[in-house]
Amino acid sequence: MDQNVDTPHTGPATSPRKRLSRRASIIGSVVALLILAGTGWLAWRLANPAPDSAAAGTNGRRSAPATTVGVATAERANIPIFLDSLGTVTPLATVRVSLQVSGVMEKVLFKEGQMVRAGDLLATIDPRMFEMALLQATGQRQRDEAQLDSARVTLQRFKTLLAQDSIARQDVDTQAALVKQLEATVVMDKAAEGTAKLNLAYTKVVAPVSGRIGLRTVDVGNVVSPSTTNGIAVITQLSPIDVVFAVPQDQAGTLQQNASGSAAMKAIALDRTRSTTLDTGVFASLDNQVDTTTGTVKAKARFTNNQQLLFPSQFVNVRLQVKTIENAVVVPVTALRHGSNGDYVYVVNTADRTVSLRTVQRGQATVEKVIISSGLNEGERVITEGADRLKDGASVVLPGDPPGGIRRQRPAGKGAGAPAAAASAPASTGPASAPVAAASATDKPAPASTTSTPAPPVDGPTAEQRRRMLDQVKDDPVALERRQRFFEQLDRGDPAAQARWRDMMEKRRQGGSAP
Repeated sequence: MDQNVDTPHTGPATSPRKRLSRRASIIGSVVALLILAGTGWLAWRLANPAPDSAAAGTNGRRSAPATTVGVATAERANIPIFLDSLGTVTPLATVRVSLQVSGVMEKVLFKEGQMVRAGDLLATIDPRMFEMALLQATGQRQRDEAQLDSARVTLQRFKTLLAQDSIARQDVDTQAALVKQLEATVVMDKAAEGTAKLNLAYTKVVAPVSGRIGLRTVDVGNVVSPSTTNGIAVITQLSPIDVVFAVPQDQAGTLQQNASGSAAMKAIALDRTRSTTLDTGVFASLDNQVDTTTGTVKAKARFTNNQQLLFPSQFVNVRLQVKTIENAVVVPVTALRHGSNGDYVYVVNTADRTVSLRTVQRGQATVEKVIISSGLNEGERVITEGADRLKDGASVVLPGDPPGGIRRQRPAGKGAGAPAAAASAPASTGPASAPVAAASATDKPAPASTTSTPAPPVDGPTAEQRRRMLDQVKDDPVALERRQRFFEQLDRGDPAAQARWRDMMEKRRQGGSAP
């Protein structure tokens, strides 16, 4: 009874499952055939490109569009080599004006921050006490001098009497000793009188050096003395002024050799942003030992500081011109590139407007220029902009070239009329259009080749055309000068320049652009 129950349900359940399996296999087969057909068609299209693209690829040596680049010419120049460092402005002299005598401050004759010269009167102290001391010293000197004169007269008399044997020799010797004592007393009186004069002079406080005076520390009426700690003011000499900076110990020998030469090394003081030149001076001296903690040597440069832009204790950037490399081949820094094989540049082949990768050896460099020690000659043109899109042999468009680049001339005898016929024939999308175009170009010339286009007027470009053409080469000074000279020749009516202008207009019309 179990078999009768299972048998009716087994047949109907297995039949739909078999039909679904056949349908799925048919659909899968169709999809696989479509994928194979699509892959085969794509492979055929890649192996057999369209006639117009094939013609574009065989019309020249390149199929990719030319890259517009910036160029510069390698030239010879004298390149200065600089050494940059951070320095501190240090004045030649900083003098604290102190007092030599004690007294009451009578006058203050300077203003804070004033520029003073050596010898200028700054302040005065009450001089009356010192005048009285001078008078006393003078009177004492005069008294002692009178006594000395009297003793000398008496001595002369004693000598006369001694010659007549009328006086004892002991009296003559005593009088001679008295004369010498009075002479010594007069010398001391003169010294006391000089001291009094000096103290009287010290009541007038004068500037010992030229410079800028600082803030004053005393006022009129104060009792001052030589023991006053801060004096009355501080004078800082500002012109000339020094800048102390540190240089690497490896450069110490070079600086010492250059400093011993006849030509002084030029030093430039720049502000914190290195954008403004504060002053220009010369290298002054080098320290006698290396700082072991930093591995540097202290050096000093001297500046005239006529404009007072350098301030004591100011931090500045020092640029020292160590030497000058003369007659070196230089290019802009942007022209030099770095690769796995070293430094290289792209050199422009002027004839066919292609570039060649040239390995070079670089030398010293400045902010804008770099020296090429070997691998490049003077006058060669190198790529400065757009080099990241180039490779060896790539075609380029220079700023001075007409729009679309310079077109190459096709070799003679290879269907010179074919481009004109292809341009006049209607566009074709099938493979059979290529033989027809070739036959029409060979057997029957195209109407465009037999009917010449009228030449443009010979009066030259319009003002708008001139402006646009000059803007195209504004970043290339050589091309800009050449184009301006070409416009001048057109204005003079030069036949060669007019013929060149007509040829340019003809090429632009053939390229489909309006002149």
